Amino acid sequence: MSVVTYAVWLALIALALAAAALALDPRLGGPYRRRWWQGLALASAVVLALSPHVVTFSQQELLVFLAINTLVVVSYRLLALTGEFSLGHVVMMGFGAYASALLSKQFAIPVPLSIILAAGLTGLVAFVLAFPLFRMKGFYFLIGSFAAGETIRLLWKAFIGPKGISRIPGVPDIEIGAFEIHFWEPVASYYLVLVIAAVSIWILWRIEHSHIGLTFHAVHWRDQLAGAVGVNTWRTRTQALVLASFFAGLAGALLAHYLTTVNPNRFAVHEMVFVLIWVIVGGTATIWGPIIGLVTLTAINEVLLRDIGYDELRPLFYGVLLVLAMLFLPNGLETLPARVVRHFRRARPLESQS
Repeated sequence: MSVVTYAVWLALIALALAAAALALDPRLGGPYRRRWWQGLALASAVVLALSPHVVTFSQQELLVFLAINTLVVVSYRLLALTGEFSLGHVVMMGFGAYASALLSKQFAIPVPLSIILAAGLTGLVAFVLAFPLFRMKGFYFLIGSFAAGETIRLLWKAFIGPKGISRIPGVPDIEIGAFEIHFWEPVASYYLVLVIAAVSIWILWRIEHSHIGLTFHAVHWRDQLAGAVGVNTWRTRTQALVLASFFAGLAGALLAHYLTTVNPNRFAVHEMVFVLIWVIVGGTATIWGPIIGLVTLTAINEVLLRDIGYDELRPLFYGVLLVLAMLFLPNGLETLPARVVRHFRRARPLESQS
């Protein structure tokens, strides 16, 4: 693996950590805080725009999957804001993939429209599932979501086939005179997915900082008190599940039309476990936490472990890293910059006294 590839991944991790540090510590940056955010946004735009042009073809495809998975983990965090963790989020992603594949292939619906419809249908399915699932809480909800997800996945195998759907239409190319964009190329698909993911993450951020998002937090930390003051906790949790599933379905539809094939095994429970680890290791206090976990673990697995020939040790490594994170960084990697800053702040008075 080239030095440039390592530099790209380190830059992505560093940018995500810097964003988390600014989000967690309102004192960081002082009077120039807004300029820090502007500089960070500019640096992120430059790194994200140039990344696919300085890496290999396989790394370009990995960047496409990274952008799709970013949408998955950030949407999953929206549900986690209510205090509920699901084992069916990846299945919702798969539902979006299957729905868009069937709409575009069997009913000849244009791909852009099928992607939007698939996301909407995924949200509708989540709304239906909310009736039985939110009769449960905590661990029971976790197991219930797993059972619901596996039921849906086995229905795909039974009625569509264990091999899934192939020859799915891809995103149509854009041709304006001599200007052409072919979305079968990973670079073009990367930019398309990146724009959609960025807009979706901005929407999710706005939702979190709206009245609805504050209600999510209230239901998480004080659900009985929230219910006592008139908050419909069932409706609030259902809103979170529907919104999270909508964006998961959107990510699944993008994945299906990029790969032009969809397979039920891609949305099995072991994939969901990886999503859980990305979110837990990264942290859920800010929108950047899951992104940090995703980028860091993807870089370690797909770049470092694969480079030295030990990528089959991914489950073992993820397990060890999860245990270490729970022991030494229980609030996730997103708190690491803040802890380092606090350490240096405490060290300064000691130096001045000596």
